[in-house]
Amino acid sequence: MSKYQETFNYSLTNPEEFWSKAANDVVWIKKFDKVIHADEPPFYRWFKGGKINTCYNALDRHVDEGNGDRTALIYDSAMINTKTKFSYKELRDKTAELAGALQKYGIKKGDRIIIYMPMIPEAVMAMLACGRIGAVHSVVFGGFASNELASRIDDSKARMILTASCGLEPGRTVDYKPLLNEAKKIAKHEVEKTVVFQREQLDYDLEKNDINWSDFISNAPKVDCVECDSNDPAYILYTSGTTGVPKGILRDIAGHIVGLKWTMKNIYDIDPTDVWWSASDIGWIVGHSYIVYAPLFHGCTTVIFEGKPVGTPDPGAFWRVISEYKVKTLFTAPTAFRAIKKEDPDGKFFKKYDLSKFEALYLAGERADPDTIHWAEGLLKKPVIDHWWQTETSWTIAGNYKGLGLFKTKYGSAGKPAPGYDVKILKSDGSQAKPGEMGDICVKLPLPPSTFPTLWNADKRYKENYMSNYPGYYQTYDAGHIDEDGYVWIMSRTDDIINTAGHRLSTGSMEEVLSEHKDVAECAVIGIADNLKGQIPVGLIVLKTGVDREYDEISKECVKMIREKIGPVAAFKTAIIIQRLPKTRSGKVLRGTMRKIADKEEYKMPATIDDPSILDEIKVSFEAAKIL
Repeated sequence: MSKYQETFNYSLTNPEEFWSKAANDVVWIKKFDKVIHADEPPFYRWFKGGKINTCYNALDRHVDEGNGDRTALIYDSAMINTKTKFSYKELRDKTAELAGALQKYGIKKGDRIIIYMPMIPEAVMAMLACGRIGAVHSVVFGGFASNELASRIDDSKARMILTASCGLEPGRTVDYKPLLNEAKKIAKHEVEKTVVFQREQLDYDLEKNDINWSDFISNAPKVDCVECDSNDPAYILYTSGTTGVPKGILRDIAGHIVGLKWTMKNIYDIDPTDVWWSASDIGWIVGHSYIVYAPLFHGCTTVIFEGKPVGTPDPGAFWRVISEYKVKTLFTAPTAFRAIKKEDPDGKFFKKYDLSKFEALYLAGERADPDTIHWAEGLLKKPVIDHWWQTETSWTIAGNYKGLGLFKTKYGSAGKPAPGYDVKILKSDGSQAKPGEMGDICVKLPLPPSTFPTLWNADKRYKENYMSNYPGYYQTYDAGHIDEDGYVWIMSRTDDIINTAGHRLSTGSMEEVLSEHKDVAECAVIGIADNLKGQIPVGLIVLKTGVDREYDEISKECVKMIREKIGPVAAFKTAIIIQRLPKTRSGKVLRGTMRKIADKEEYKMPATIDDPSILDEIKVSFEAAKIL
């Protein structure tokens, strides 16, 4: 039996013993009384009765264990050409000073603080300083829309905002002040104080209740870590809710530390002496878990990169960072690699750098199409691993595990369930689907440590949203199947299944086919309303840079590919060539918004959209294709 299978079986047959052993790898102020408290399902509590601190496990323990001089954080800004390294001791001292300033102001355990910052080291310090004194942070993506920020202020009842004067994007400076002022105006709850880190690129004109970061920390004492209960909240991370009220995903302290620390070696095969890079943003779950917390819990070096995969300055940006810092493993979204593939399909920039220390690429955030994986494998000559997880879980639900021994890749699959996750495919009547049969992907309760124990101040919503359709299970809202070898296939979000003349079809499987076309850089398939068939699929295709062929010819080839690989049942007749796809800042394609445009439905401009003008381009393309 493989090490993976052995570990997976053990985690399901004896979860208490399994996670109790994992808990020995973290530092407790007082050990827990009970591994899992299961008296009030679906509300499970891990490590009840324990006393622990997030920041101690991320920073102080490594200093106390004699590793204070090891590099904890590398800051690399391609936007301002700045590079800085912080040892564990330096990061601890700066964090302790900021925590002291928060305490001096009167912030105490349980108080909420909003962090609205760009990708700078102070953002990491802010998160860790909250953990040091038991305050609960809610990181909101820097530059996020005012109304969204306001809803998070109101829901969290934050006492303070930690921010910066601006964020930097290629070709533009994002002024945070008007966004913050508007958010404060909209919000019903009043924030007491806004602390502003002034960046050289833009000065923030302070108003009443604003204070400069440098003044705020001036003469602040370096404070020690406070004792927290295992089940105290570590942070709230909001995701947009369907009702317009954001969902506050809650993370509790002990489960978060134990779960994430366990993943670094077992999933990613990272040792404390390694350099790890997660190319994401701290505003998203990947940034929380794998820029900040997991690598620091594990004692390795983590990179915070302010830049983009292309355009800062070229498609070699990622290769430069990997080469310069001897990065062992990179974790990013497939969209980043599609962008690099589009700009540099032949890998000319890749050849300029020495990547001899690089061992593996992990992709997550959306489905990684096989074509992108093949391209990356051909270039890197290293394992390229797709894995699947969610904001709610904070770590892998299904993947391939370098630390437990890699198994065979099946292109298009997210791999096998992670230890701790009892994944089942359920049909709408609650019965279990057969191997290869499509259904709702669910996880048998209890979920493992570091997953969400509830929603912030919304136990009822937690239960109704996630736990009520299939009692005893967490519903992921992803659809797919598990094959006869135990591999999980995520075909689409439940709302990306389209019904064409009674046939349930996955838009994800159509995208997989289209991405195999030699000229296609990336694509999306949406289901639009049709009087005759209910819904019909429409493909939106972005071509690789340098493709110089008739669009009509490429469209016809794409239609033919779907007919050959999925069949006439797909009723796929329209493939539209577009310049770019509308996406969120984290790289998710806004399929739902495009579908609403095509169906002439009212839609709200998504708060997370990267560039709103793309939606106008999509409308023009739909008009040209006679969809509108």
